[in-house]
Amino acid sequence: MKRLTSFFKRVLSQQGDYPSDSLIETLDEGHLATSLRRRPVPMHQNLAQPIEALLNISCPDPTAEEMLRDKHQRSAQRLARQERWADLAEMIYHADQNREMTPGAMPIADLMAFGARADVVLAVEHALQDGRPPKGAPMMAGIEALEYILSEFPGNYVIAAIVAQAHIDIGWAWRGTGWDAELSSQNREAFSAHFDRARDILKPYCGQALDSPLLAATCCALVGGTEQGRLTVADLYEKLIDLNPSNPRSMRAMGNYLLPRWCGSYAELELEARRTAARTQSIWGAGGYTWVMFDAIACDDQACANLDLPFFIEGLRDILDRRADPYTTNLLAAYCANAVGLTFSGNDEADQVRTQIADAARWIVREYLTELHPMIWAHAARGFDNNLRVHSLSRFAASGRDDAMRIISMLFQREISSGQKIVFTETGPVAMAS
Repeated sequence: MKRLTSFFKRVLSQQGDYPSDSLIETLDEGHLATSLRRRPVPMHQNLAQPIEALLNISCPDPTAEEMLRDKHQRSAQRLARQERWADLAEMIYHADQNREMTPGAMPIADLMAFGARADVVLAVEHALQDGRPPKGAPMMAGIEALEYILSEFPGNYVIAAIVAQAHIDIGWAWRGTGWDAELSSQNREAFSAHFDRARDILKPYCGQALDSPLLAATCCALVGGTEQGRLTVADLYEKLIDLNPSNPRSMRAMGNYLLPRWCGSYAELELEARRTAARTQSIWGAGGYTWVMFDAIACDDQACANLDLPFFIEGLRDILDRRADPYTTNLLAAYCANAVGLTFSGNDEADQVRTQIADAARWIVREYLTELHPMIWAHAARGFDNNLRVHSLSRFAASGRDDAMRIISMLFQREISSGQKIVFTETGPVAMAS
């Protein structure tokens, strides 16, 4: 069991962001890798003073959602570093079985599973940040240590999911987001090898009637690494969505993988979006259709051009009628105004749809926005790319805040032009005399 601790000490001691050897096993808060940390964003950084004077909106940093997510990631990371795998597996099991989620609808079991493998995966991502590892980089030490943990817990689906997810993450780190033809043979072979190993680990579990969204999500994650999933992707995701229909990320992932570039077709995408809306109507209203289409239309012109726009907009309203928390409100506002609204491709049909989706940002902000989440807006400006490498979180968040303030000020141009300022309260924005 000490193999992973040995790996942590060797890898973490090589990176200045990590604590010294003496702290590894007794860490209380954990010293997170860059992608898990939140840094203060100055309220006035890179922002023109006139906008500050015209818009008065709370900009918590970190937000309540971010703090809660980091808490669960850190707790799992700490237990993994202390080799307390039995305790960690039990905590994740209960969170998974009870469908525990943050207010922003992020499954806590997923957060903890990420924290458990974070050091191993991030060490590989760091080594591959230039596309190929430097000589002597510990590319296999961490995953071999996790494999040893797997052998210590036979039949434990939580541990199996963690190790399989680590292989999947490392596989994507090797592959990157470029076209397949651009990959070197070394990177392609590493990608395939890690996905093959993840598939072997999950083989005893995938297909079984286990009541586990975590396990189902891990099995679905294999789809991106094989052509064999073309006929089953909709079925796999349907089972996952039915296990926890309150989690919109499963619907978003299914929509993405049903694009022709991956495992589906435009006809399948439309069909499954409508079927999902029907199955989740009691929870989301028409929102199931919107969630399935969410990422697909943001990155595919034809999917966007084919969209049933009135149904999509109805879904936006139904989502916010049921879950108008600050995270979801910022997500939908940034998506409409930035991820879709500022993405024009020259495809007339798609761009016309994008323009009308962008218009939805006006009523979302005016009716629901109470505080600003810069990180969401920054990610929206970059298409919610999960593989995006951010070198400075403070500058990244500042760019999101600048974008949001500029866009929001445009949405209140009439009031501002008449000499009023906009104050965002707990119940929404109010125009006041400046």
